[in-house]
Amino acid sequence: MTLALAASAPDSLGLTIDLALAGLTVGGAAALSGIGLVVCHRATGVLNIAQGAQAMAVAYLLRELVVVRHWPVWPAVACCLLVVAPVLGILLDVLVYRPLQRRGAGPAETMVAGLGVFVLLIGVVVLVWGGAPLAGVPSPLGGAPIRLSGGHSLRPDTVAELAAILVLGLTVAATTRWTRFGLHLRAVVDDRRLAALAGVNADRVSAAGWAFGSFTAGLVGIALAPYLLLDPYGLPLLVMETMAVAVAARLRSIPVAVAVGLGLGIAQAELTRLRPSGQLLPLVQAVQSNLFVIALLATALLAGPRIAGERADATALAVPRSGGSGRVASAVCLVLLLLPFGFRGNDLRSALFVPALALVLLSIVVVTGYGGQISLGQAGYAGLGALGTALLMSGRIPGLPPFPAVPALLVAVLATAPLGLLTGWPAIRRRGLALALVTFAVGTAMSRFVFQQPYATTGLTLDRPAFLAGDRAFYLAELLLLGLGLLAVRGLHRGRLGRALTAMRDHEAGAVAAGVDVPGLKLFAFVAGAALAALGGALTGMAGRAFDAASFDPVRGLLWFAAVVVAGADSALGAVLAAALLIGLDAGTVAGVSAVAVGILATAIGRLPGGLAGLATRLRPAPPPPLPPGRLTPAGQRARAGIAARLAGKEQP
Repeated sequence: MTLALAASAPDSLGLTIDLALAGLTVGGAAALSGIGLVVCHRATGVLNIAQGAQAMAVAYLLRELVVVRHWPVWPAVACCLLVVAPVLGILLDVLVYRPLQRRGAGPAETMVAGLGVFVLLIGVVVLVWGGAPLAGVPSPLGGAPIRLSGGHSLRPDTVAELAAILVLGLTVAATTRWTRFGLHLRAVVDDRRLAALAGVNADRVSAAGWAFGSFTAGLVGIALAPYLLLDPYGLPLLVMETMAVAVAARLRSIPVAVAVGLGLGIAQAELTRLRPSGQLLPLVQAVQSNLFVIALLATALLAGPRIAGERADATALAVPRSGGSGRVASAVCLVLLLLPFGFRGNDLRSALFVPALALVLLSIVVVTGYGGQISLGQAGYAGLGALGTALLMSGRIPGLPPFPAVPALLVAVLATAPLGLLTGWPAIRRRGLALALVTFAVGTAMSRFVFQQPYATTGLTLDRPAFLAGDRAFYLAELLLLGLGLLAVRGLHRGRLGRALTAMRDHEAGAVAAGVDVPGLKLFAFVAGAALAALGGALTGMAGRAFDAASFDPVRGLLWFAAVVVAGADSALGAVLAAALLIGLDAGTVAGVSAVAVGILATAIGRLPGGLAGLATRLRPAPPPPLPPGRLTPAGQRARAGIAARLAGKEQP
């Protein structure tokens, strides 16, 4: 199939220049994001996963000050960038990350805390400004384009971005090389504890790094927001995709980060020249608009087993044992799942999503809690289960007739399960942040290239079987499937296979030395997790009687992962409780409450080993210590004395 260019040959050079200049806007924002991530990581040793949420929060605040409260644009920009953003970064350092560093927490706990900040900021924005997209974010440098020679033009805000990149890059380089603070920064990067022993104030260096990272995040949000609708989920995801720039720079080189960011922005603009004929057009357009997603997946795969800066002995994910579910947790789950039988109307319809989400969260328990592997892309597998069921029911699979609901669900689950190898295969060699970025990129790619494409999602039919048309009947069927899922997961955790998974989770090298097939176990965990997620996703679609791509947004996947870790990653009943709370809090109050609650708990995960399930275990009254051999309890001593007295009375004449 041939590709046609959007312009004739004589105008090709001029069009190339115009597109390159247009691509500098997005590329400049990506470069700014890369500078912030690199500097923050060099100063703190932490990859700021929450940068996208920080950018989104600053953009919302700027709109509030200018559009709602009618502040002049420049004072509002100064307030957001010079006051709010740095203070936010310092607060995150003091309240969240510094306690983890002092305790010597591993990268997994730090990553979960970062996800907690990400989720918390999104929840706060939804609570304050709502979840509907907002327009009208002002551009500080709006106005007529700057005319260049040859008839080309450049936007003023693009010029400001390039100037900011140059100034920030030179300032960081000069500060690092020729100032006392730069010497302290290099000392902290090399060995934080040794630098502290030498009298370096490592906390001040860390606070400066977080303030700078938050400042650049605010710059990115203000630069991108005028071109987008402000969305609590869209803008954070867009900024998170630019993490490819920092990963390509190995989280060390600012020039490489700038070059990659500008290059990707220009390449994305140049790709718009391609206009394929036929049905290939939507796919090519998806590649054009999602080049940063492809770059994130490629850089994460090429980064190797670990992201720069991670310890060589860091495990995939250290999951503290929660100590079991217990009868109280079982009783609470049973009550929560039976309550909806007394609901009606919208309350009952909202409750339909609880068992479906619980199955998706169970998939995270299998992969993360039992297998110790980080997976941020389970929302993608849930979406594949829903979409596959809808395609089979609608007869959209070439060569296959329309399927009834139940066979369509079963076939979709069986077809999705092997796709777990998409994340399972990279997990064989990767761990920690490297694995997290790969799984997140895979889930994002599924959302962008499959769920959001009209050729795959228009005209779909997704309804329930006739005998389950009623909400109560369908809810009962969901509970039966959830019960089967819980039994399967419980059986998976026991026996020889469960012991092998636990050994791999607790100490991978030791498991290999003991003869455990670690690669095979990882693949099995991801395949089983994909099947459970697909089942939950299909039930989600049937509960809503439609395929909704927003239900499987990658940002929701981050929320689900954080919720499972907070509830207790190795607790199957914890996943059920997390699903009930996520759905119930938002349905019973206002949207965003569940994200705020999960975010607060996730930021404190360093103080909650094992999550809420582990906390419940620690609060459980300890059994009395066993008596030494030959010792009786007070009641036993009284009984023995009574028996001795009766025997003595019988012996008397």
